[in-house]
Amino acid sequence: MLKKVTSLLFVLFVNSCASQPSYTLVDDELETSVTETLKYYLYYPPEYELDPEKKFPILLFLHGGGEVEEDLAPNERIPPPSLILRGKKFPFLILAPQNSFAKSWWNTRAVKQLLDSIVSNNRVDKHRIYLSGISRGGGAAWEMAVQYPETFAAMAVVCGMTPLPYASWINKSMSIWVFHGEDDAVIPVEESDSMVKKLKGLGYNVKFTKYENVGHDAWTKAYATKELYDWFILQSLDSQ
Repeated sequence: MLKKVTSLLFVLFVNSCASQPSYTLVDDELETSVTETLKYYLYYPPEYELDPEKKFPILLFLHGGGEVEEDLAPNERIPPPSLILRGKKFPFLILAPQNSFAKSWWNTRAVKQLLDSIVSNNRVDKHRIYLSGISRGGGAAWEMAVQYPETFAAMAVVCGMTPLPYASWINKSMSIWVFHGEDDAVIPVEESDSMVKKLKGLGYNVKFTKYENVGHDAWTKAYATKELYDWFILQSLDSQ
């Protein structure tokens, strides 16, 4: 009797399994197309028109969330663009794209396409492309350093969020200078502390400037540092 009951249960189990729908796994692909219109400022140094044979370095600058609005007055912009509007002269081109989305990260792929276009259509020294950003733009600068490790000769980041787990993806030959205010309540200084410690432990060439009694606006002091621009000019992929 037990044998008959066991056999009946087995048949019921098999029939139950057979009645269950089997899963379907589709292996397919879809070609996506994402476009974005980027407005930008492009600064040319005075010497650019004086020497038509010379190639110049270029600095890509990515602003923070406070500059998503268009048509800001000169005193509302963040340096370096604000310094340009006040008459300061720089020894390299400066490309400053505009992220117009208040609650959206920088589209770094779109920024790279813009940079490539500007480099191709101007007399730019491809071995002396520099990168800088503040706050949300600082985070994007770190991201671009991870995504495009062979592009930039040097990078200066001010109070940006960091991709700590991917630190080793950054070009080990690229010079890096990090700035942060110790009293930053928006992006804590620990972000930069941890990243700098990780990079130095991996053997990277990193400078770190921390400002006492300074909050999130560390960029005011950072971009007023003349040594920063002198440091940029000295950096080249040729010398790495």
